[in-house]
Amino acid sequence: MEIRVNQIELNGLTFQYRECGEPSAPPVIALHALGKSAESWDQVAAVLGENYRVLALDQRGHGGSARTSTYTFELMCDDLLHFANAMNLERFALIGHSMGGTVSYIFSETFPSRIERLIVEDTPPPPVPDRPFEIPSKPSDPLPFDWQVVPSILGQLNEPNPEWWARLSDINMPTLIIGGGRASHVPQNKLQEVSELIPNCQLVTVEDAGHFVHDANLPTFLAAVKTFLNS
Repeated sequence: MEIRVNQIELNGLTFQYRECGEPSAPPVIALHALGKSAESWDQVAAVLGENYRVLALDQRGHGGSARTSTYTFELMCDDLLHFANAMNLERFALIGHSMGGTVSYIFSETFPSRIERLIVEDTPPPPVPDRPFEIPSKPSDPLPFDWQVVPSILGQLNEPNPEWWARLSDINMPTLIIGGGRASHVPQNKLQEVSELIPNCQLVTVEDAGHFVHDANLPTFLAAVKTFLNS
């Protein structure tokens, strides 16, 4: 399945995205994890692209997208809104992993009428952490993303907006959460809590997959996603 790489201006900033599938097929937007890029979805897109138009966005500060002075989950939400509008997508399915998953929860709470179905990979919207995330110092090696994203996003995870958790019941579209089981650093009981707070939600756990479920066990991940999208 051919993956096409494109660039687009959104709100005065240049963003890069990867596209797979027929332009007339039902649209799916995919959002990657912190420090990754749209390319991390290529294997998923190659399979889903047989039936869907998969659009994987490099979020700000990552991949081929703009490096900006500020990074927040809210700004990434705005970027997604501008992207969906620029693509003329009134409604679409949304897949988010880790940081991209948190953006997906917030977007679905804020613009529920735009989301057909929501899929989140191994992340809850951040509850107040038991112990704060330590913000690491910048590595000396060159990075494929803007280092400033790390302290910005970890800072928000340490002091999350309580609304993100409180508004989970506003997510009214069919939702699938895929957890990575005990091998993940993400507390799986939090995924269970989220799945009980979202009215129409199922939780699938892929044991021993860890945080990067779609890398560790692509066939099981894809089976869950395809079943959910087709149901």
